[in-house]
Amino acid sequence: MVWHTVPKFVQGLFPNRIWEGDPTGKRVYLTFDDGPVPGITDFVLNELSKRNQKATFFMVGDNVRKHPALANEVLAQGHQIGNHTFNHLKGWDTADSVYLDNVKKCDLVFEEELGVGTDLFRPPYGLIKISQAKPVLESKRIIMWNVLTGDYDRSILPSEILKKSIQMTLPGSIVLFHDQQKTSEVLPKVLPQYLNFLEDNGFKSALL
Repeated sequence: MVWHTVPKFVQGLFPNRIWEGDPTGKRVYLTFDDGPVPGITDFVLNELSKRNQKATFFMVGDNVRKHPALANEVLAQGHQIGNHTFNHLKGWDTADSVYLDNVKKCDLVFEEELGVGTDLFRPPYGLIKISQAKPVLESKRIIMWNVLTGDYDRSILPSEILKKSIQMTLPGSIVLFHDQQKTSEVLPKVLPQYLNFLEDNGFKSALL
């Protein structure tokens, strides 16, 4: 089951993590996880560019290492990037030392390949132990979400993904899409129409 919006009681359990952004001016925070991936990340960039919308891309370090030109294009177009670990590790299944070293390894790739750092972090799968989150929070903001599109779930029809994502979007929403191979067929059927919905209803995409 996909929770298209994260219940308030779940958010309240982890108050040091950011679940929502500033709602003033009908701001919405578009985020994309797991890239950069050729053929998908560039599709996303093109759709955002058409509408002059900005987003935050939480990148896997190994993908940046493999595709530095595409990662640099994200930055060149005025978008933000965030750390998503080097190997897309699930914190709950990983020893703390291994996990934290993986976060640092991703930072190092950003510096070597892109010449930038980031104070943004999103745990893969949204799963991170408190013992891992505490040291991460010393240098980064942990960005979660409150609208999960479900674009990665192939059991959900694209029309349903679009419908639910629109229904759940409110001023201040942090919206999670994925620019990964698994969403390559779904994103073209959902993202353009969702971005049009934002534009038609006066929402302004903003950076975190």
